[in-house]
Formats: sequence, structure tokens, C-alpha cells
Amino acid sequence: MRKQPTNLGPLCGLKIIEFEGIGPAPLAGQLLSDLGAEVIKIEKKTNKQKIEPILDRNKSIITLDLKSNEDSAFAKKLISKADVLIEGFRPGVMERLGLGPVDCEKINPKLVFGRITGWGQNGPYSKKAGHDINYLSITGALNAIGFKNAEPIPPLNLLGDYAGGTMFLIMGILSALWERNNSNKGQVIDVAMIEGVPALMSLIHTFISEKNWKNSRSSNLLDGGCPYYRCYKTKDELFVSVGALENKFFAILIEKLGLDPEWIKEQENKSKWDKLTYEISEKFLTKTRNEWTKIFIDTDACVEPVLSFDEVEKNPQNQERKVFFRKNNVLQANIAPKFSRSMPEDPLIKRSEPKTIIQILKEWNIN
Repeated sequence: MRKQPTNLGPLCGLKIIEFEGIGPAPLAGQLLSDLGAEVIKIEKKTNKQKIEPILDRNKSIITLDLKSNEDSAFAKKLISKADVLIEGFRPGVMERLGLGPVDCEKINPKLVFGRITGWGQNGPYSKKAGHDINYLSITGALNAIGFKNAEPIPPLNLLGDYAGGTMFLIMGILSALWERNNSNKGQVIDVAMIEGVPALMSLIHTFISEKNWKNSRSSNLLDGGCPYYRCYKTKDELFVSVGALENKFFAILIEKLGLDPEWIKEQENKSKWDKLTYEISEKFLTKTRNEWTKIFIDTDACVEPVLSFDEVEKNPQNQERKVFFRKNNVLQANIAPKFSRSMPEDPLIKRSEPKTIIQILKEWNIN
């Protein structure tokens, strides 16, 4: 018999209801459930029920028709016992279901109601459709990402959905729970990705205020324009990343590449960046990625191989930290961050599976 874990995580005992959605809301539910929160995901009744192997891990899943009186009444019973509700619908959807913030406050005044959208709950764009790439467009972030004289490059959906969305939703939830200790009241968290993304750009806004930022892509310190903060192709058509910003690290880079030591004094001379980029490019093309990795492995030159998803598990630092694991041969990230006392023992404490109303009622002690 498998031994039951003794440590269920720092959020053990926290009850969360997550309404089915895509993008940032499901990830918030997953990350909170990873840390021990009890998450019930409410899905729409369809002919095809699908459990996501990663986003749904550790969650209990129940299918409801929220337009039916019976299922709506059950959802309200859950809300009466919950600490947190997460939803990512367009503004007005939850209200039309009779489950908006005003409705829920009557059921459970201590409920933290987390809402996440791209545009926010109000404003001229609030009812429009949109995705990560659109939200980045109006923040200035997308315009800054990509190559010079080429179209901007979407940074996957990491920056808008997840960094500017999920992480601010989680921060808002935990902040509201902390505040509830004093007020004994819940509140609504209105997370807009168009606000989260700019909040992440404090350093870039600082550069702009100092007139140290050009609107042309690949022209600045952190956007690929700097020769010692970018990626380079190697002999075998693979890539290495270089992040030698500090002069002492840059000096090591120059030494290991066998370039003229005079470059160490000229590091910040932007008029020579194109020439330096060319020389570094030519050097990296003389050896394979793995050969360069061995050369730089024990140095502070800030040079690392650019790994594919098929290679990340073999990286020794990733292995030591157990950054990744596989379940049913599905590669996924382990629990993060790590805790000194309350770290969950198992990233998959329980298998996600559909449950019945009777099961949920019993588990949440609802009469």
C-alpha cells in the first residue's frame, strides 16, 4: 500500500472553486492546488469530458449545468463553504448565471472572488474578445520583443496570460486572504492582464525615463541588441545564451572566446556593438554547442546552452533541483517554490478525476 503523505503543503485546508476556462485561471488553480489547496473545478456538461494531465492535477472535477436550478443550487452550496472562487469569463457571464460577486457575497460574505480577464471588468474593451498577443500589444511589451526590422515575436503565452495574469491573480488571492484576517470579509479581485504586464516592466520604464531605451527592436541592453546579452548560433546549428552584463563576467567571456582583451574596456561602447556582435558570432560558429558548454561550464561568463524541451531533464541543475518530472510519460514542472517546512511530499497527491455531487458534498461536509 502506498504510504500517505504527511505533509500536504502550506495551503492545506484552503478551499477553492475554479470555474472551467482556458489560460491563466486554470494555471492559478493548478499552482494553488500544488501547494495543498483543495480545488474543485466546475466544468460544463458536455459529451466529451477531458482531464488535462497537468493543469488539472490535484483537482477534483465536477460537471454541472449552471443554467439548471438544481445544479446552480449545488454550486451555491459549494460557494457557501469556499474560501476562494476563480473565474475567467467575459464580464457579465457570472452575473447572468446568478453567481456574480453580489450574489456570492449574500451566500458567503468571506469569499475571495478572483476574476481574471485580458482587458479588465470595465472600459471600452472589456466586452471584446482577445488573447495574450492582443493584451501585450497595447502595453508596449510586444513592440519591444523581436528582431530589428522584422515583426514583433509573441513570447509564447508566458508574458500576458501567465506572468501578467496568473501570477497577479495568485498574488491578489493571497493578499485578500491575508486582509480577511483583519476584516473578516471577502472581496473581489479584478485582474487585468493589461495591468499586470506593465507592472512587470518597472526596469524598462526606468530605462525609458532615463532616455536609455530605443523603440527599435534589438537595439537595447535586454532585447537582443546588446552583444553580450543575446543568443548565438554554434557550429552544429544549435544555440547558446550569453548574459555577461557585469564587466567582470564579460571579461571571462572575452578570455574564453579568445578575443582581443581591449574589448573589456570597450564593453559599453554602443558604437562598437555591431563589430563586437560579429566577432562573438564568428567565434561561436567554430565549435558545437556541447563543446562551448564544456568550456564555460565552471565559469561565471554567464553562458548556457539553449535547450529544447526534449533536453531539459538531462541538465544537471534541473536534475539536482528536481525541476521536472514525468507522470504517465508527460513532462511537467515540479512544485515551485520550495518551502523549508511545509513542502508537499508529492506533486500528485491525488489523481484528478471526475466526481459526483454526492462525493463532493461528503468531502466538503455539506448537508
